[in-house]
Amino acid sequence: MARNGESRSGRASDEVTAVDKRIIEQLQKDGRRSYTSIASDLGISEAAVRARVGRLTRKGVLQIVGVTDPLKLGFREMAMVAVRCDGERLVEIADEIAAFPETSYLVITAGTYDLLVETVCEDNEALLRFLTERIRRVPGVRDTETFVYLRMVKQAFQWGTR
Repeated sequence: MARNGESRSGRASDEVTAVDKRIIEQLQKDGRRSYTSIASDLGISEAAVRARVGRLTRKGVLQIVGVTDPLKLGFREMAMVAVRCDGERLVEIADEIAAFPETSYLVITAGTYDLLVETVCEDNEALLRFLTERIRRVPGVRDTETFVYLRMVKQAFQWGTR
């Protein structure tokens, strides 16, 4: 942070304020909650909530999406695939795997594996195709290890507000 409460870009509006965090917290609980209801709970105007949500969305801090349960949509296999890559192609490999429709989450990591790829597939056959016909055919992928999810115990989308 720069002096006088400004961010590094020099604009105080780049900060995520305590009020912003309270709005985010409300939307994490129920993304369909009305701005009027949030405003009433926080003691601010509906216009202020609308403006703040708009700013947070434009900045990429906040995204409001519908979260589904893959099992209830007919997807039966969820897995985390750890990938080792040739180092000189790491970012390109990550971009290529991220573009696959089966990829729901991908991070570049430090440690034993270079990438962690979460996938949601219809069944074992679809998971097998994803591994053999997609990931393992990407030039520069050296090897993979697959961790099939037996049971989802917790999946949280509430962080960053406390």
